This record gives sequence, structure tokens and C-alpha cells, in this order.
Amino acid sequence: MASTSKIEIKKDALENNIRFVESLLEPETRLSAVIKGNAYGHGVNVIIPAFESLGIDHFHVYSSAEAKAAFPHKSKKSTLVIMGFVYQHDYAWIIENNVEFYISHIHILQMAIEAAQKCNKKARIHLNLETGMNRDGISVRNLKKVAKLINENKDHVTVIGTTTHFAGAESIANHTRVRKQFSTYKKRIKQLYSLGINPGIKNVASSAATINYPETRLDMVRVGILLYGYWPSRETFIHYIHRRKDKSDPLRRAIMWYTEVNLIKKVPEGEFIGYGMSFQAQHNMITMLAPVGYCNGYSRSLSNNGRVIVGGQLAPVIGTVNMNMIICDITNIENVKFGDQVVLIGKQDENEISFASFADMNNSLNYEILARLPENIDRTICEEVEET
Repeated sequence: MASTSKIEIKKDALENNIRFVESLLEPETRLSAVIKGNAYGHGVNVIIPAFESLGIDHFHVYSSAEAKAAFPHKSKKSTLVIMGFVYQHDYAWIIENNVEFYISHIHILQMAIEAAQKCNKKARIHLNLETGMNRDGISVRNLKKVAKLINENKDHVTVIGTTTHFAGAESIANHTRVRKQFSTYKKRIKQLYSLGINPGIKNVASSAATINYPETRLDMVRVGILLYGYWPSRETFIHYIHRRKDKSDPLRRAIMWYTEVNLIKKVPEGEFIGYGMSFQAQHNMITMLAPVGYCNGYSRSLSNNGRVIVGGQLAPVIGTVNMNMIICDITNIENVKFGDQVVLIGKQDENEISFASFADMNNSLNYEILARLPENIDRTICEEVEET
């Protein structure tokens, strides 16, 4: 299904963000790009080839369904790792295609071994350890059982790495909890060695931990939101720039989401605009219709609250956001015409709407807004280098 809007990804912004993250790492620490949620809404079909051309050859997704969606777009040299859910019927495909995956419970390990036996090929696994988030991960009481099962099935399973997930590394409020988790993780690593298991690649740092807890970078970091030009939280950004002379943001937003003017209309003073009576013209107005709505990822909560950029100027959204369209006030913007570009997220001339400001208007998180962008929106890579 064709979309009424488009998304453009700026490759030079991606490169800027990758190089920034790499500058934080030791030479021996590997960078894995997290591309879950359709690459945070940017589109795995364009992001994977772009990242590979910029030197990234290791990717994390959430589920087997996401792995299947990403797999056709990666090169043979790149590694794909599933962090979360795997359909039972997908284990054979995963093992046959050398896709790696997290083991978070002993019953998942048992299913993986059974599938590997049928495929006559080793499953490539990462042990996900429970260290205090209490969401998923192998508990300490099951660690010996897991190690025993692995040691008994070395012909069918190989441990590639060992990981855990911090409970909110982006917030100072979680500082003590994260420190305790990291301490627990290191103890579990020692236990694995004592149980005859080589933990392999040690990988615990997300985007937030990579910034806030340098000691957690270890053998690999799995970075998502930073690569796309966004901070995990305002706190993380402040923490980063606190001791630096240069207080500017080193990241660059990679995404631009836009549509076009579909209709221009004059509305007399006193008339209501759109559904219901949420907006009444207080003077003679000129309005513009743009063909995006809540079914296109433009939230209904932006009714009488959102803004777009047209003609280089900010235009407020007025009335209720419809399923397929929004109405904007262009009374004070000159020379707007049918077919002009309407920026929903991004920059036009001197004005910019970032996902951060968009999320503030919408009372949501960057992550949520990005991940909600429909997959049917056309996404393209822009190779042009933007002047800074």
C-alpha cells in the first residue's frame, strides 16, 4: 500500500553518529547496531545496507520475525542476533542460517538443542543472565543446570557470548541498581568459568550504559538510539556534556519525515474547523490540508497541539487529527501552494521539528514515536552531505 508521506534518511548523519560512538570505545570493543522496531522506524531495508557501508557488520533485533525481515538486507559477512522472542517453528531456520540468539531460560535452551539435533548443525547462542531487572534472563538457581545441559550437548550448541540488560541506565535514579547489576554480572561470569563454560563475548552496554557507565563497555556494546541521532534521555546528554568545554550536541538526527500540501482553503471568522467544535476561527483564516493522520503515525493527541513546517515557517495543527489528514493554519505564511513540501519531522530552512520536540508535544518518548512510524512509508537514503 502506497503511503501519502515519505521518510528520508541522511547517510552523513548516520556516519557522524557511528563515528561518535566509536570514539568512545577501546579499539578492541566491537559495536553492534540495534535495529529492532524496524530500525527504530528508520527502515531495516535501508538502514542495514547503509550501516554496512559505514563499517558495521553486527546487528541486534528483538524477535525471529524481525530477524526474517532483516536477513534479506544484510550481507553474508554480517552477524544477526535475536535478543528476545523466537517462535518455536523458527528455530530450524535460525540455526540453518547461522542467526545467533539469546537464551533466557532453560526451556529455551532445551528447544534450541532439539532443533539443532534435527538440523545436524550447532545453535549459536548468547546466555542472557538475570542480574536484577527481573524481566528475562537465566536465574542463578538455574545456572548450574544450564551449564550442565550445554556441556552435555557441545555437538549441538556453542556459546558465542554472555549478556544481561540493565534496568534503566539512562536515569540517575537507577544508578545504585545498575551498579549492583553489573557487579552481579561479573560474579555470574566467574561462576560460568567455574562450571566449564567460556562466556565468550561479554556484552551488557546499551546506548545509555555506553555513555553513563564506561566500565560496562567490555567486549561489545549494543547501541540503538544513539546511532539514529537521539539521546536515550535528557539526563544522558547532560551527563555526557557536563565535563566538556564544547556543550554542543555531537549527534545528528538522521531522519526526515515529510508530506505535501494537498489543499488550501479560506475559512471565515466564527466557523468551526474539522470534526466537532474543538477549534473555532477567531478571524478570517487560510488553512492547509496535509494527507497524514493517526493511521500514518501522526498521533491524534497532536490535535490543536502539533506543528509542521511549510514555506520555511512553523504552522500549527488546528482541529482534530483525522485518520488520514491534518488541517494547519497558514494564515501568516506567504506563497504556500499545492504540492509544497510539509515537514512533519526534520528541518526546512531555519526551522526544525525534532522527534524530541514532537514527543514533548505528544507526551511520548522518542523511542515510541519512532517505532510507531508505519512500515509502508517509503524510505530512502540521502547520500548528499549536509553543510554544518
